[in-house]
Amino acid sequence: MTFQPEQLDAEEVNARVEEALENNHVVLFMKGNRLMPQCGYSAKALELISQYEDEFETVDVLPALPQFRASLNEVSGWETIPQTFVDGEFIGGSDILAELDERGELEATLAGDA
Repeated sequence: MTFQPEQLDAEEVNARVEEALENNHVVLFMKGNRLMPQCGYSAKALELISQYEDEFETVDVLPALPQFRASLNEVSGWETIPQTFVDGEFIGGSDILAELDERGELEATLAGDA
C-alpha cells in the first residue's frame, strides 16, 4: 500500500485559507504539524508562538504546497512558509516572529494588542 497525499485544488485551498483566517485568533501556516514540523523555520515559528499562546491553529501546507503558496501570497504578499496571522492580519514568518520576540513585542502582537 502506498501513501497518496490529499489532492487539493486552488479553490479548495483558497477556501481553507479563508476559513482558517476568519475562524481563528492566531493561525500558523506551516510545513508539517505541531507534533511533527517538517522544516526548521516552521519549527522555530511554532516554538515562538507556543511561548505565549496555548490555543492557536496550525495548517499544514504540504498537501498542496504550490496552491497554498499562491493563496497565501494573495492574502499576505509573502511567498515563503511559514506565515503567521493574528485576527486575519499577516504578521510574518519565523524571522519576523524572532525579531518581535527579541524586542519584547511578540506576546502583545499575538494577543492582538500591537
